Amino acid sequence: MNSFRLYLVRFIVLLLPETRCFKAKCALYRFVGIKIGANVRICSSARFLGTGSVEIGSNTWIGHHVLIISSSYIKIGSDVDLAPNVYIGTGSHDIDPIGERSAGVGYNKDVIIGDGSWLCVNACILSGVTVGRKCVIAAGAVVVNDTENLSVYGGVPAKKIKPIIS
Repeated sequence: MNSFRLYLVRFIVLLLPETRCFKAKCALYRFVGIKIGANVRICSSARFLGTGSVEIGSNTWIGHHVLIISSSYIKIGSDVDLAPNVYIGTGSHDIDPIGERSAGVGYNKDVIIGDGSWLCVNACILSGVTVGRKCVIAAGAVVVNDTENLSVYGGVPAKKIKPIIS
């Protein structure tokens, strides 16, 4: 993502209605360098930060106050629903037991959200995680490890609750 363009686009997007003008918002985010599929709907209060790459598949919903921070690569599949206040980020720190700060050397790891997944309100997807295809991440869950396809995960840290029965 181009950080200067992103800075400008954020101001413009905030002037647009929250749940309208989806094509205009997608065009603006494409200008920034985000790869966006067809029929993607992004709420105006959603925020994209960082200089990494972001790719969003077709028919995906990015809800109110979603925060996506990429310093490496984030792929959000097709037919994904991100509820309000979802966080997806690629960065973290090693724990430093010796230095002045506990947050040691920083690192970035890619994040992948599988097609058809649903991340419920306040879900948090941390760096290096792959969320499987058609997964449901429960409200408030913090996902620190990869998830299996067709499963429901919840808790802190998120654990498999049950499979989704087709």
